[in-house]
Amino acid sequence: MEFDALILAGGRSSRLGGVPKSQLVYDGATLLALSLAASAGAAATVVVGPDPGALPPGVLTCREEPAFAGPAAAIAAGLASLDRSRGPLRAALTLILACDMPKADQAVAALQAALAHDSRNATESEGVMAVSPDGRKQPLAGFYGTAALERAVDEMEKGGGLTGASVFALLARLDVRAVTVPAGATDDVDTWDDATALGVSRQGS
Repeated sequence: MEFDALILAGGRSSRLGGVPKSQLVYDGATLLALSLAASAGAAATVVVGPDPGALPPGVLTCREEPAFAGPAAAIAAGLASLDRSRGPLRAALTLILACDMPKADQAVAALQAALAHDSRNATESEGVMAVSPDGRKQPLAGFYGTAALERAVDEMEKGGGLTGASVFALLARLDVRAVTVPAGATDDVDTWDDATALGVSRQGS
């Protein structure tokens, strides 16, 4: 299954005192490194956010405009970066992944299995989105049709703008199937209490 990957790493981390989520550590690796590992196999990958530091060869980086304009604007910036890099070679699917889920690889694997099942059974949709066993949707862990994503971005840009818009508002324009992923796979870090509960720490701690 060919796909491109778009990793969101650009929030303010205000509830973490400004400490970048991407540089927090779980099981010896930064959350950004774990997100990159979860998206292994992507034809092209872009990290959207502030300077992420050293990245694996070939990984792109960009920033939403204006900075901290929110996830919808970040997705638009990432899509534009991938389009500039890949042009007509763009994959039909784009993985969108937030960098604050230490077990995101489990969610990605479940979503890939669902897509493989859909392909075998000719199921039509514009993507799959992770949902936890207790029913919490996580739009920043999903595979979406690239053309459908670009259409949604264009419609939102024309309709009221991307700045400050939620990712749910953006993806509500797509026909997406929710896929239940393993418990804990989409647990994310918003506060230091979350970090403690998930075994996530600062670098050097």
